[in-house]
Amino acid sequence: MTTVQDLIDRLEAEAAADADPETTPDVGIIMGSDSDLPVMEGAYEALDELEFAEQTDFDDAPDARFTYESYVVSAHRTPELMYAYGETAAARGIDVVIAGAGGKSADLPNMTASIAYPIPVIGVPVQEKSVDSVIGMPTGAPIVAVDAGKSYNAALSAAQVLAREHDAVAERLIDLHEKQKAGVADVSTALHDLGLDDFRNR
Repeated sequence: MTTVQDLIDRLEAEAAADADPETTPDVGIIMGSDSDLPVMEGAYEALDELEFAEQTDFDDAPDARFTYESYVVSAHRTPELMYAYGETAAARGIDVVIAGAGGKSADLPNMTASIAYPIPVIGVPVQEKSVDSVIGMPTGAPIVAVDAGKSYNAALSAAQVLAREHDAVAERLIDLHEKQKAGVADVSTALHDLGLDDFRNR
């Protein structure tokens, strides 16, 4: 059985190693519980559309270049793991963290933002009641936050951070945006040409 200390040791070892920046993860995805995964799936979907590879699959997708990693990190049940994750993020090559948490005391994004500073952390409130907790950071302790459940947008924002230094990511974001625009145009044309009833039944 893996222990919390095993995970901490792994993170610290990765931070201490002279890692190849070509293979270290660019985006970290963390969540307070695996019950948050259905909401956080949107982040994975967006990164997959942008051709980011999951870190565990990097050897099978060497051309992806950009990768992400995932951990379950509970601010309340495993605070020592949260601290280790935040403290080692920069040394391990992480450029931006997406953090999802639920409940009224959704502290994981906020605390991670404080620990990992100045790495940007994008908070995803898993539930509506989590919003106030995630966005309630004091002056001088910033966090970027999306609306409840909008992990897809969080991943796009993470990619925008990377796009400032990596033209390839910027190009992928633009391509995705163009596909979204084309999708709207296709729907608009179909609604206009078919009429409402046929459009509904198409």
